[in-house]
Parts: sequence; structure tokens; C-alpha cells
Amino acid sequence: MLRARPRSPRAAPEAGGDVKAIWNGAVLAESDDTLVVEGSHYFPPESLRREHFRRSATHTTCPWKGVASYYDVVVGGEVNRDAAWTYAQPKDAAKQIAGRVAFWRGVRIE
Repeated sequence: MLRARPRSPRAAPEAGGDVKAIWNGAVLAESDDTLVVEGSHYFPPESLRREHFRRSATHTTCPWKGVASYYDVVVGGEVNRDAAWTYAQPKDAAKQIAGRVAFWRGVRIE
């Protein structure tokens, strides 16, 4: 399935502090090395707790970042569909987020 994510203004990447992604009481990712782009924290792949992620068939296209692939987030038997995304091979303008994962759909960033 190919669909467009809601658009938000482009923002320059900036370094994050000690940041956690939390949903349904579980920490999905934790890192002091996030990048913020368009208001979303992009976590390095090694910071993910992989047991909470399941590949989704969803893909979207951003004009300046490229094609995003999604993950369903699974915690305690509940599924948050397409709640995380990544750009495996982003366009040059977004190469700094290659392989990093960002969240939405009720995932809290603290």
C-alpha cells in the first residue's frame, strides 16, 4: 500500500538528549543519539527493543526524504498499526536518518 503521510514543515535535524519512545507502558526505544526532523525523533536502530516491532506492508513517499517503510508496534497483545517508520535508503537530503526509526500514533516521546 502506498500512501502519503501528513505533511509538516521541514525542520533541520538537531541532536536530541536522553529520549524514550513509550507505548502501552513499554519502552520501545531509548537513546541519547536521536535526530529531530519535522518534529519527529529518529532513533538509531540499535536503540530499538525489537520484540515490539513487526514489519508492516505499508510504504509512503515523502518528496524530499524518499520511501518510508513501516512497523506495527506490538505490546501486551495489542497492536498499534504503522506506528513506526524508517527510511532504509533516503534521498540525499535526508541521508542522516538512513535506518533510523521514528514514531507517531500515540507513541509518547519523553
